[in-house]
Amino acid sequence: MLPWGPVAGLAMEGTAYHFHSHLDVIVDGRPVQVPANLGVDLAARKWSELHTHDASGVIHIEAPAKRRYVLGQLFNEWDVRLNARQVGGLKAAGGKRLAAYVDGKRVSGNPAAIELTAHREIALVYGAPDIKVKVPSSYAFSLGD
Repeated sequence: MLPWGPVAGLAMEGTAYHFHSHLDVIVDGRPVQVPANLGVDLAARKWSELHTHDASGVIHIEAPAKRRYVLGQLFNEWDVRLNARQVGGLKAAGGKRLAAYVDGKRVSGNPAAIELTAHREIALVYGAPDIKVKVPSSYAFSLGD
């Protein structure tokens, strides 16, 4: 496993392997903002290979070499637990469930293992199954992303 976090990170963003994925987190039918600057230590000017710049949910993978990146690595940067039955302190129990979607299609297994690829839309949806949620199937990336 690669070391993660800006302390173990790069002095600048890598450019050899560069792409973006997008994450939506929806809890009880409402969006939860993905924080800006996950994996970034602005004071030390250090970057993790996997990070965010803003609260749009765009995940930046900017590395010096090609590697496999998974959603769980972003959640490590966020310091939020993610597994098949839990996101943060929200557990799939008591009538609540956690579902993961890739490009609008439900996927099974541990969402932490979802591979990050160019322009992949990932949605984590937590709540009662009777809450109607429009699961995003794509994201309008900026030109050049």
